[in-house]
Amino acid sequence: MADYFIGIDVGTQGVRVVLTDETGRVWGSQEAVLPLTERSREEQSPADWWNAVLHGLKTVLDFRRTELDLQQVKAVAVTSTSGTVIPLDAQKEPLHDALMYSDNRSAAEGKQCKAVAERFQPEGYTGFNASSGLSKMVWFAQLFPERTARLHTWIHAADYITGQLSGNFRVTDLTNALKSGYDVKNGGWPAYLFEHLPLKREWMQEVVPSGKPIGTLRPELAKTLGLPEITVVAGMTDGCASQVASGAVRPGDWNTTIGTTLVVKGVTTREVKDPEGRLYSHRHPEGYWMPGGASNTGADWVTAGFRDRLPELTAEAARRIPTPYTAYPLRQAGERFPFIAAQARGFAPEGLSEVDLFTANLEGVAYLERYAYELIEQLSGETVRTVYTAGGASNSDVWLTIRSNVLNRPVFKCAEVTGAVGAAILAASQTHFRSLTEAAQAMTQVEKEIKPSDDLVRAYELGYQRFVGTLREKGFID
Repeated sequence: MADYFIGIDVGTQGVRVVLTDETGRVWGSQEAVLPLTERSREEQSPADWWNAVLHGLKTVLDFRRTELDLQQVKAVAVTSTSGTVIPLDAQKEPLHDALMYSDNRSAAEGKQCKAVAERFQPEGYTGFNASSGLSKMVWFAQLFPERTARLHTWIHAADYITGQLSGNFRVTDLTNALKSGYDVKNGGWPAYLFEHLPLKREWMQEVVPSGKPIGTLRPELAKTLGLPEITVVAGMTDGCASQVASGAVRPGDWNTTIGTTLVVKGVTTREVKDPEGRLYSHRHPEGYWMPGGASNTGADWVTAGFRDRLPELTAEAARRIPTPYTAYPLRQAGERFPFIAAQARGFAPEGLSEVDLFTANLEGVAYLERYAYELIEQLSGETVRTVYTAGGASNSDVWLTIRSNVLNRPVFKCAEVTGAVGAAILAASQTHFRSLTEAAQAMTQVEKEIKPSDDLVRAYELGYQRFVGTLREKGFID
């Protein structure tokens, strides 16, 4: 008889609940949309999240109640945005709406936190900015002293739902705690947080590896949902959960997600130290490291300029590759990964036809991806063995072909790459399987493998060297 697992993803614009079995098959999925407004980019109501989660759970479970034995549901895990934090009082009620990762009001506090971290713990994480949970905690303490006087616990977005499920709000995981200042290498909240910032040690949670059981479903909630008192495990940030869903969980495994931006995440045996701050590392539940970086370049240029003729352009691009052109489709000013250059601007040869520009842009993003992986191998001293892929760009066969040949590696596309599915895998990792690695191997399936060909690899080697040379000529890289 199969065991089942629930994954919950609370994102900026929606809440998704999935029910999977031990093989990774999705038996039910329900999504609720959260309206995106200027205010919701800064603050959102945790109660709204919980109502959406409850509705999603009831919908998914009721849909399968007559078909599946829901007494075989074993565990649940939650993923949500990194850097979103909520102050709770002693009654476990929010003192303020959730301060979203996309809230820029704590920019000055971000600089303050970064400076303090660089001075007192330079060997730890120092990449604090407006999107970091720590910056928002400092901002809140300075702006709302009366509420701060009643503060009992700072929690993260995923922790709020985990707490509602289990009643335990005092535990978080290593991935969420990183940007709140936790020392993921040595364990413990560093002293500088309390000696040089307006924080108190008693406000901070216990931190455990993602996937560790931290409680059981509250009895009254189990009765409402028609479930046993299933295990609730420690959650994970959404980026890491999507990485898990892609299958990239073993040392040497990497995932590239190309949506609006290009995000690269993987697993190394040692912490990757990047003096320029292009990469930062989460802690893997099995003690490995999960480095990652996000570019300002991705696939936003596709929807901005080519959406109306995308099928025709894609078909024509398949006949044009490789092109002799060098393009870099950065749509904003400045780049942050795999190189940092405030002066960076997108470029392409003048006078190209629409299809040539489209194809050259596809190649340019692939060249940027290769540059990222070469940087990673240089900094880590470890080999990038396997590249998995996700995001909207992974649905384009011609783009997958370009990327495989530019990288000179097979590229694997997995079937179910969402944060909610990653959370379900996490839920199973220590309740049904012995580890996250074992769970991911059992619960992820490769939908497609694209292999390089000798002719295209040779052509794209020349194209890549032209691309890097152009970046150097323009002063974007040394």
